[in-house]
Amino acid sequence: MSGTKDEERKGSSSEWRDAFWNPRTHELLGRTASSWGLILLFYLVFYLFLAGMFVLTMYIMLLTLDDYKPTWQDRLSTPGMMIRPKGDQLEIAFSVSETESWDGFIQNLNTFLSPYNDSYQVQMNDNCAPDQFFIQEDSGEVRNNPKRSCQFNRTMLEECSGISDRFYGYSRGQPCVLIKLNRVIGMLPGKDGQSPYVTCGAKRYRVEKEKDEWVNYTQPLVAVKFLNASVNTDISVECKINSNSLEAGSERDKFAGRVSFKLRINTK
Repeated sequence: MSGTKDEERKGSSSEWRDAFWNPRTHELLGRTASSWGLILLFYLVFYLFLAGMFVLTMYIMLLTLDDYKPTWQDRLSTPGMMIRPKGDQLEIAFSVSETESWDGFIQNLNTFLSPYNDSYQVQMNDNCAPDQFFIQEDSGEVRNNPKRSCQFNRTMLEECSGISDRFYGYSRGQPCVLIKLNRVIGMLPGKDGQSPYVTCGAKRYRVEKEKDEWVNYTQPLVAVKFLNASVNTDISVECKINSNSLEAGSERDKFAGRVSFKLRINTK
């Protein structure tokens, strides 16, 4: 009995060794050297072909791209709008008597408006003719790049520029809120000589509205200054863009051509 078991163990061990390396047929894992060479050659050629196809595809795709303008874009029918300062969840709440409650809003506005300083605009952007689109066409194969933007000087915001009043009205309970329309490549705001403008409304107070003559494709701003807002109460405000070249915003997207935010001015 023991001899039979020993023979069975030797037989199974021999079969395992032969499966890995068979000295009689010179096969490794069931394949001869020529068989391994052929299959490795096949996979080498196969993966080189795949890599070549990938490189060729990427090369052809890169030939269709422009360094300055996207070839394809998912243009929104109505651009989104946003406010500055944003606050938490589009809520601007502060107490006039507590400086620390609105100091963050002042810093936010200063940082946001720094690129709009007149000195920077004069240096970097062109002084465009008003009420005209500043279109910079290419001439044949000569690319008119990099294209330049028109100036939008910070002083155009007047009382909301942070220059004449470095606290933007927050220290007096008459805060400024800046409205901006997101830039969309290729969009021409307004037609037939009619410039778009922003209106803001609320249920319990009047708001001073300033029109902005959008004469270029950059992001000009509209400054809204709340002169007689009700205090110690939450006020819902909605600002929207009015233009004869933009569709009305969809009800599904609350930022399409409009922005809503909450304002609360506390006296204590």
